[in-house]
Amino acid sequence: MLSDEELTGTAVSSAGELLPMENNLTKDVESRISRPRTIEHEFWPLEEVDPKKAKFPCCVVWTPLPIVSWLAPFIGHVGICKEDGTIVDFSGSNLINANDFAFGPVARYLQLDREQCCFPPNLAEHKCKHRYVHAEFGTSMTWDDAIQASGRHIENKSYNIFTCNCHSFVADCLNRVGYEGLMSWNMVNVAALVLAKGRWVNGLSVLRSFMPFMVVLGLGVYAVGWPFIIALFSFSLLLLVWFLLSTYVFKNMLDC
Repeated sequence: MLSDEELTGTAVSSAGELLPMENNLTKDVESRISRPRTIEHEFWPLEEVDPKKAKFPCCVVWTPLPIVSWLAPFIGHVGICKEDGTIVDFSGSNLINANDFAFGPVARYLQLDREQCCFPPNLAEHKCKHRYVHAEFGTSMTWDDAIQASGRHIENKSYNIFTCNCHSFVADCLNRVGYEGLMSWNMVNVAALVLAKGRWVNGLSVLRSFMPFMVVLGLGVYAVGWPFIIALFSFSLLLLVWFLLSTYVFKNMLDC
């Protein structure tokens, strides 16, 4: 017949020491208590992108700007969308638009992957490598929380196309979620991201984005000649150099 010690799997030796089975159990309990609990993020399924209803869930969206895009078609207005597809954008001093995209309908969009974001419940649960920088900058528990927090941060800022603009707002949102493990989103790489990976809504969007530039270019060449092309190229180059210098060299010039 088995003894009580054998039935329960625990016993104490004559020297008062724990048997190996109980000793292992104790270590297992201690390790479970001391080990931090990992909380897995579960995301709500997103609806399909619907340009007709202006719904672009978790997308960065782009549209050409009047006059400016006619001269430099790579420059436009951007916004970021909530999980339900609502477009939110910074379009003027102390002005955050929701579901009313400034400067016309969306021409280009890029849907972002929430799995590439860092939504830490505490400092130990950061997915990104910049946990301290991320925590100091400001974190969010959800995608929509990040947009709301960025809106509160920037709604008291003065809009300036050169130093604090719609790209600054989107960059702030991406930094709050640590998108792709980065904390260095800014005006330049947000613009590059949309231009490089963005999808056109339709053929009319392409036409609407480039036709004014082609008309201006044609009229300029007809009226002035080839020097107009040089002047237009110089204008675009100066804008590009300004944004690069203000973003990466003279960072104190940016007031966003």
